[in-house]
Amino acid sequence: MRSSNPVFTRRGFSREGGSAGFNAPSQAGGPTVAQGNNPYAQPGTNPYAQQPGGAPRNPYAPADQQQGEWAPYAAPAGGRMTMDDVVSRTGMTLGLVILAAVASWITFDGEKSLGIGLVAALGAFVLAMVQAFKRRPVPALILSYAVLEGVFLGIISEYFNTYVDGAVMQAVLGTMAVFFGVLVAYKLRIIRVTARFQRFVVGAAIGFVLLMAVNLFASLIGGGDGMGLRSGGLGILFGIIGVVLGACFLALDFKQVEDGIAYGAPKNEAWLAAFGLTLTLVWIYLEMLRLVAILQGSD
Repeated sequence: MRSSNPVFTRRGFSREGGSAGFNAPSQAGGPTVAQGNNPYAQPGTNPYAQQPGGAPRNPYAPADQQQGEWAPYAAPAGGRMTMDDVVSRTGMTLGLVILAAVASWITFDGEKSLGIGLVAALGAFVLAMVQAFKRRPVPALILSYAVLEGVFLGIISEYFNTYVDGAVMQAVLGTMAVFFGVLVAYKLRIIRVTARFQRFVVGAAIGFVLLMAVNLFASLIGGGDGMGLRSGGLGILFGIIGVVLGACFLALDFKQVEDGIAYGAPKNEAWLAAFGLTLTLVWIYLEMLRLVAILQGSD
């Protein structure tokens, strides 16, 4: 299972028929699903399943070293991921982000400590990239990322709140509203996550990030807001686009969790689910914070 956030890849989507289906039967002891719907029992992509007899199969080994057929499999040695696992690990990760944010808010002056916030943000980005290239989740990396991300969020939030009173609370409430709104829409199948949906969202996010990077580069050279994409009317437009993209990534995260539970992902994959949800919520919060600041500043 891979995170569906912009800096990560997502495994298991079929390119056949434009649906979020897969091409192998469910694992032994797991839920009964139709042929073509199991992301964890597909030749060449299943890092979790075991061959008959309990011998684990290495999905990263060369093809000529693989043995046997991809028939139904035994449960992972450490147990299967459950919703409780995802909730508890997400709670731990988000809890650390919040605690670190509160501590840095109290400790640092937002305007005078922007440099510290930048260092924390860069550190969090490095840890996120290291985890992105790991084949398995590393809880220490994920929790360290949460602490550094929290330090950054606390400083930047205090900075914004100094100039726009109440912006942080509005951004928090807005983020919660987006989360629960997408969750309800996903459960009611108003939002249907398909391979086409995923490709569109990831492509749009890459374009969005690149455009923001160009705008940042232009602001460093020419001063101000560069191309004006983060202020005024354009700032509002791109802020809304950022929030919508974050909502779409939430839907991908929910699909990832649903698939992992349904098809018997191992217990430690809950850390990746928690990591993905945390990244997405941080994305939404920052976009919401900037959007609120622009709207309040234009009053």
